[in-house]
Amino acid sequence: MDLIVKRQGEAWQASFGGKTWRSAVGRSGIAVKQAEGDGVSPIGCWPIRRVLYRADKLGVAPATVFPTAPIAPDDGWCDAPDHADYNSPVKLPFDASHEEMWRKDDLYDIVVVLGQNDDPVVPGAGSAVFLHVASEGYGSTAGCAALTREDLLEFLSLALPDTRLCFQDGE
Repeated sequence: MDLIVKRQGEAWQASFGGKTWRSAVGRSGIAVKQAEGDGVSPIGCWPIRRVLYRADKLGVAPATVFPTAPIAPDDGWCDAPDHADYNSPVKLPFDASHEEMWRKDDLYDIVVVLGQNDDPVVPGAGSAVFLHVASEGYGSTAGCAALTREDLLEFLSLALPDTRLCFQDGE
């Protein structure tokens, strides 16, 4: 059973079994990924690799079947297509373009790492495509999917070992 993220009317939603939650996606919607930084949530089904979390904000790891690990202040994620560590976790300071995983906002309090462009990694085909905490008002992401913290924790508690996140175009 997969988490299906798609447009429903004027909003985005994520469905898993009999559950449906409002969600956010990339600023360019769900489409075929064209390039790094295009704001697209890439069409396709992506396996869930692991769950990262802010232990200082959550206290304990989310209840889930997936491997979990706390995020540290020096954790980053390389998004530089021309770097050998592209679409991989890195330690900060880091000399190439990267995401900071220890954010001042709450968006990365829980980060579900997806297996998008990781086997093998293709330069420019997308990096740091995650499922994470939604911003207030479900503002668009840079190409990820996002749920409220409560909905994300509920999904993680229900997910099965083979659950994938599937971005689908259309209703």
